[in-house]
Amino acid sequence: MATHKPPASVSKKADPRAASAVTAVEMGARQREISISEFFTKNRHLLGFDNPRKALLTCVKEAVDNALDACEEAGILPDVTVQLEVVSIGSSAAPPASQATRFRVTVADNGPGIVRQQIPRIFAKLLYGSKFHRLRMSRGQQGIGISAAGMYGQLTTGKPVKIISRTGSKASAHYFEVQIDTKKNEPLVHENKQIDWDQPRGTQVAIEVEGRYQKGRASVDEYLDQTSIANPHVKLTYRTPEGETKEYPRAYHELPPSPKEIKPHPYGIEFGMFLKMLHEAKNQTLSSFLSSDFCRVTPALADEMCKAAKVSPKAKPRDVRSTIAETLYHQIQATKIMSPPTNCLSPIGEKAILSGLYKQIEGEFYTAVSRPPSVYRGNPFIIEAGLAFGKAPDSATKLEKPAQLLAEGEQEEGDAELARVIRYANRVPLLYQQSACAIFKAVLATTWRNYGISQSRGALPAGPMAIFVHIASVWVPFTSESKEAIAEYDEIHKEITLALRECGRRLGLFLRRRERAASEYRRRNIFELYIEEVVEACNRLKGGKLPTEKLKVQLQKIASSRTGGVKTDETLGKTGAGPEGLPYSIIVSAEGIEGEIPPAVIGSDEIEVEEQQVSQKSERRQTAKTRSDKKGQGKAAAVRSVPKKSASFAQQRAGAGRADRRVLRTRKKM
Repeated sequence: MATHKPPASVSKKADPRAASAVTAVEMGARQREISISEFFTKNRHLLGFDNPRKALLTCVKEAVDNALDACEEAGILPDVTVQLEVVSIGSSAAPPASQATRFRVTVADNGPGIVRQQIPRIFAKLLYGSKFHRLRMSRGQQGIGISAAGMYGQLTTGKPVKIISRTGSKASAHYFEVQIDTKKNEPLVHENKQIDWDQPRGTQVAIEVEGRYQKGRASVDEYLDQTSIANPHVKLTYRTPEGETKEYPRAYHELPPSPKEIKPHPYGIEFGMFLKMLHEAKNQTLSSFLSSDFCRVTPALADEMCKAAKVSPKAKPRDVRSTIAETLYHQIQATKIMSPPTNCLSPIGEKAILSGLYKQIEGEFYTAVSRPPSVYRGNPFIIEAGLAFGKAPDSATKLEKPAQLLAEGEQEEGDAELARVIRYANRVPLLYQQSACAIFKAVLATTWRNYGISQSRGALPAGPMAIFVHIASVWVPFTSESKEAIAEYDEIHKEITLALRECGRRLGLFLRRRERAASEYRRRNIFELYIEEVVEACNRLKGGKLPTEKLKVQLQKIASSRTGGVKTDETLGKTGAGPEGLPYSIIVSAEGIEGEIPPAVIGSDEIEVEEQQVSQKSERRQTAKTRSDKKGQGKAAAVRSVPKKSASFAQQRAGAGRADRRVLRTRKKM
């Protein structure tokens, strides 16, 4: 039988998917190495350059952090100048700051300067720095920040980073213009020359970027405000895009203690890192390796751990591998070892926190707490907390609105505000990703109702309150490369909660004392209102022969003793004594300030004024125990009002005092 062949026109069509398939050879030819600069160029949001407003803040933040780290490490009191300028595009005139899209960020410091050979790599190479491999507290950690800011400026404007640096008065000032080669992650130097610079030493960096300037929360202005709170030893000068100049004067004239570099703690390393350290060890014996490359491990303890793991202490570290190394690692983790030293940390301190809060935030009550050092994953850390409570002086003088009729179930819309949380990591303000931060979660988890503050479930406490929390550590566990939120380790969460509870206890004690004292003081005022009439009536009964002044003084003493006496006056700030039972706290009342004011707030030119005020207070307490306006006293006891010592006190603190950040300078006018 003959076979039937299909016609040529009916032949099977080729599969298009087979034609477009790629062979393994072609796939292999496409593989290539990805530069870290290329990666972050496409993923710049990971570094904090999500939007123009945040990008402008990130550029300022990275430059200021580098300046402060360099000054403190060199033992120099930092003087930092931040300038934002609007840059016009093309030949058009520069637009207003609120409408501008391009800015020039310039940050200058008086630090030690940078040697000429290192300038291009520091400012134009990612993952290049001196802080990643050492365990000591510092603002920078990864060697990315300032290079990433320059890369962002290069992407958005095409302009290079301009650097001027000088290492001393006798050295020459070097000027560089650099950009990043994103394919190789290497610096491209466009210009390198020596110039005349009027600064004896220091560094100045200028970056032109696309951004958006807007005041308010999470802005450059707020970042610098909060930086001055946590760094009272820094003098900041800020020139805004609108042409204003803000001064943040130095409050402390001493540098914080310089943190020391420590070696890793055995509890803070993983098994893979332990194997790498064994392979790279230069020690001759395993015992000397353990005692020299780790902190808190003595030679005797090293021998004990080796014997417990059935390994010879005299074995060479490179010969310890596989199961033997794993056995030794688990034995080290099971051995009780002292916590790492804390001289690698430089906390702010209670007095400096009080100074910063009192200088920057209006309130009635201030307190600060510093927790003992603790450890997470072998890394030491310290938690500090502060609290400012109360309203500004001028808020008490606002006119009351007439009451409005409300329907059934309707609530009055008041000016109730939620507490403000101020977060810090190694003295650096954290302004974004608040809800993802362990600090914010600890504030929410704290039961503020126990301390007399209203709080809805799952919300921040309500009221005029600012909550300050700072973590100091050799390695802060940030949730991302942008360093905006802290990871929630159990040890960190516990320490933050304990610090907040202590602040809450002091606040609750202050509020309860003030409420009781205000009630007693109102009773005393009522008694004193009728003392005059009682004295006159008794005098008439005695035929006008009664010593009225003596009787009046006796009745006033009885009224005072029946309403708390001196304790009521102390609680309401009517005396010069400090707040009993409230350490590291300040109470601001209508009559003055109660508690020890940190010496940083008071300048040397104001000490004489303070002494005069103290003497005047003592004279007033001896000569006059009553006041003419009884109703004004009762109102001042319950609400913070304008002090009678100076009629313009509130305007001075809210106006001129706020402008130059010298609150107590207004006392010269009293």
